[in-house]
Amino acid sequence: MDFRWNEWNTHHVAVHGVTPHEAEDVVRQARRPWPLHRGDDKWLVWGPGSGDRIVQVVFVIDEDDSIYIIHARPLTRREKKRYRRGQE
Repeated sequence: MDFRWNEWNTHHVAVHGVTPHEAEDVVRQARRPWPLHRGDDKWLVWGPGSGDRIVQVVFVIDEDDSIYIIHARPLTRREKKRYRRGQE
């Protein structure tokens, strides 16, 4: 799996306290039902990040099949509950 990073998306995920490595790990470790297609060629995945936090990552797949992450952030408390219920 190849990821494409530039100044914009590196900065954008950093604003939310997520590193490129952490965002990539969430995408690589995605298990059903993830990733979910969200229209406009966007994909959404929730998964384990660093420590005990759960991270949301939104990405697109470029024409060369590389993954371009456009958004990443830790889940809210409510989202974490929903995620954990789905893992049981």
